[in-house]
Amino acid sequence: MVSGPSRRNTPAGGVRARRLPTAVKIVIAGGFGVGKTTMVGTVSETQPLRTEELLTDRGVGVDDVEGVERKDTTTVAMDFGRITMRDEYVLYLFGTPGQKRFWFMWDEVALGALGAVVLADTRRLSDCFPSVDYFERRKTPFVVAVNCFEGAKRYDLAEIQMALNLGPRVPVMLCDARRLDSCKEVLIDLVLHAMKYRGLSEEAQPQNA
Repeated sequence: MVSGPSRRNTPAGGVRARRLPTAVKIVIAGGFGVGKTTMVGTVSETQPLRTEELLTDRGVGVDDVEGVERKDTTTVAMDFGRITMRDEYVLYLFGTPGQKRFWFMWDEVALGALGAVVLADTRRLSDCFPSVDYFERRKTPFVVAVNCFEGAKRYDLAEIQMALNLGPRVPVMLCDARRLDSCKEVLIDLVLHAMKYRGLSEEAQPQNA
């Protein structure tokens, strides 16, 4: 989803271009407990919309919490937030639910998105395979952002790219979903990558925020 600038009448009756921020829809995806809700909450300039519910006994045997045993809530619909980049872009961020039982909602969340961030956790790297496969099938441009959890083993980005069987043109980067500057860098890289992938004008590409 990308909308362009608008025009308005001047006091003299003429028409003058007025550059409004371009609206862009971005999807934040990845496995259960990888940090999607955290990322949306970190970067959103408005109060983020969250649809979290407490994990209950009904999820036992259904939700895989290995490696994220301390997590006691889960997103059951989506996360939503908004961030403005240098008055040029307004990014509308939609976080997908991570558990398999909620995957049926992904089509609605991803509809019209310019691109996607696939968050990865090296402790549960295979959890992001469904997201990678999903966006590859839809031909939606995406980047992989490895969320650097405390205590998690560090790997070279080339190793991660190989482990996920990604093409050489898919950007892979490290990030900290708790840090605003780190999340902004990921989003800027995604927008640049997605615009290049879709053949959009370089003049419309955002500069560093």
